[in-house]
Amino acid sequence: MRVAVWGAMLSVAVATTATADIYSYRDRSGAIVFTNAPVAPATRVVLRELPPAPRMVVPLSRERVLAELAKPIPAPVPTSYDPLIREIADRYDVEYALVKAVIKAESDFDRMAVSRKGALGLMQLMPETAAQHMVRDVFVPRDNIEGGCRHLRMLLDRYGGNLPLSIAAYNAGTRRVEEAGGVPAIPETREYVARVLRHRLAYLREGFGVVALRR
Repeated sequence: MRVAVWGAMLSVAVATTATADIYSYRDRSGAIVFTNAPVAPATRVVLRELPPAPRMVVPLSRERVLAELAKPIPAPVPTSYDPLIREIADRYDVEYALVKAVIKAESDFDRMAVSRKGALGLMQLMPETAAQHMVRDVFVPRDNIEGGCRHLRMLLDRYGGNLPLSIAAYNAGTRRVEEAGGVPAIPETREYVARVLRHRLAYLREGFGVVALRR
């Protein structure tokens, strides 16, 4: 059964004890269709949702997630950082579309960005996170993306590839995720998870054929 893009992603953002794979294929008109079932011979998996760890449910508000994901998916815009993002993401076995989506949500590709909380650079690394991943200069794009990809790889490994949990921990920290037993009940974090997933869809469309499965 075909589903709207935001409906498909809701099955990822609002996790239950069941798994929810997302597939895509091109229809006869050339449009990319996202679906929850492999209904066409050329269907590709674009996201495989792993079973959550015990108690690791994702208690997102359905209404909040729908409101965010129902927004039009932005047209993917190439940036001068794309080759660097792809190179570093490939090296750490982190999906290019996910890394670019995090950068879009965090800094909107401003390498000199500084948040009110002290997060720095393209991937908005906190000083302690930058130190943890041995980032030399947070305002140098290569160094910043290296640190951000290392951190995403660590989170993806920690949560068994679960995207909503990994994205939430990138925003709120692992302690808050684990104390909450899932995505914390913080409006900013819940909306951040939905926003990153929405941008990720745009970048998957930009580079159609990139899959979320680790090889």
